[in-house]
Amino acid sequence: MNRLSLLVVGNLTRDKTGEILDAYSTSTLIRTKNEIIVVDTSSYSKRHTIMSSLKQIGVSPNDVSIVILTHSHTDHTSNNDIFPNARILIHAEEASMISHAEAIKEDIVVAEGVKLKHTPGHTLGSMSVFVDIEDKKYVIAGDAIPLKDNFTRCMPPTLHVCRSLAERSLKMISQYADVVVPGHDTCFKTK
Repeated sequence: MNRLSLLVVGNLTRDKTGEILDAYSTSTLIRTKNEIIVVDTSSYSKRHTIMSSLKQIGVSPNDVSIVILTHSHTDHTSNNDIFPNARILIHAEEASMISHAEAIKEDIVVAEGVKLKHTPGHTLGSMSVFVDIEDKKYVIAGDAIPLKDNFTRCMPPTLHVCRSLAERSLKMISQYADVVVPGHDTCFKTK
């Protein structure tokens, strides 16, 4: 049975003009029967938090077998080196930006009940992780849904390369998910 733990709850703080003051991503651990997976490794400033969270749940960084990056922005990728034994997976659109990463060209199953789906819009290579846990469907959305407010208002992320792709990805996630783990906010139920 799959289990999910939050290593870091992301944050996105803007000033009154909309300028980003602080941003770091959520980092999520998925434990399956055969794999230990980290989705997004957050900003360097969250390195200690990730290490502390792993220790609290009894997982060594050496035990992590897969790191999945929802996209290549540094607020999602700055602690990849913590996981020396992990394969690093990122969409082919962005693989050249991350050293030693495996390029994912199409939607794939990485473990039982864990699928990578291309959810472009924020970036052309954005991916989300669809996870089945018991009778619930979770989506670790990265910045396809950065904040709960984006979901509630059906608004694509403020920073996007293509609004129509971002809207399509948001709709796909909304139709699937019972619970969303957004890129920069705490997880929430969709229904």
